[in-house]
Amino acid sequence: MAGIEPSVKNIENPQKVKKYSSSLRFWHWANATVITGSLLTVLVNSTVLSGWPTLMFIQDQLKKSGTTLTEQQGRSIVGGLRDRVWDYHIYFGYCLAALLLFRFIAEFFQLTDQKLISNIKTAYRKFKGGKDKLIARHELIVKSLYAAFYLVLIIMAVTGLTLAFGDDVPAIKKLHFIKEIHGFCMYLVLAFIVVHIAGVYLAERKDSKGIVSDMINGGGDK
Repeated sequence: MAGIEPSVKNIENPQKVKKYSSSLRFWHWANATVITGSLLTVLVNSTVLSGWPTLMFIQDQLKKSGTTLTEQQGRSIVGGLRDRVWDYHIYFGYCLAALLLFRFIAEFFQLTDQKLISNIKTAYRKFKGGKDKLIARHELIVKSLYAAFYLVLIIMAVTGLTLAFGDDVPAIKKLHFIKEIHGFCMYLVLAFIVVHIAGVYLAERKDSKGIVSDMINGGGDK
């Protein structure tokens, strides 16, 4: 992990560091890309390749060119297309698991005030003993949501990998609840994305301008 930096120093002033480390920024945008790709595969298979409508479309298009297609043949084609999309979904899952591992390793190289656990502890202390309870509570809730998001990603990655290797382990096929948990985690991730985007939008309009640019260039010096 040569790309992980123990600190992110300002070249002009070595005593100061960026708000967000390069490893955290890389993980954030790479993770966003992978999750988006994974969700798109689910969307494609649940809409464009949803089954009967797709089968009818293929039959109609082939009929116009003078080719007939039986229902069984059409189902085989649709099934093959869906399987191909799910292959990409699995690839995205591998990337998600790798990025999670990268994130946990990077956490050990972060500065103390950049570590999630330290931030949660600091927010909790401010909430318990600070004067401005409202701001402290907001900070604690935000940090706790991030921790919950990581937990959901872990569960999603573990269940996804379990399903991916299920064909090689017959006993896994009997554990139907794994697929249900994996699917439920997807909805939790969607909920977090909505809350996250809404929170960033509101913060940008109020007193926390520059959040998006900070996550791109590292933010102001601490």
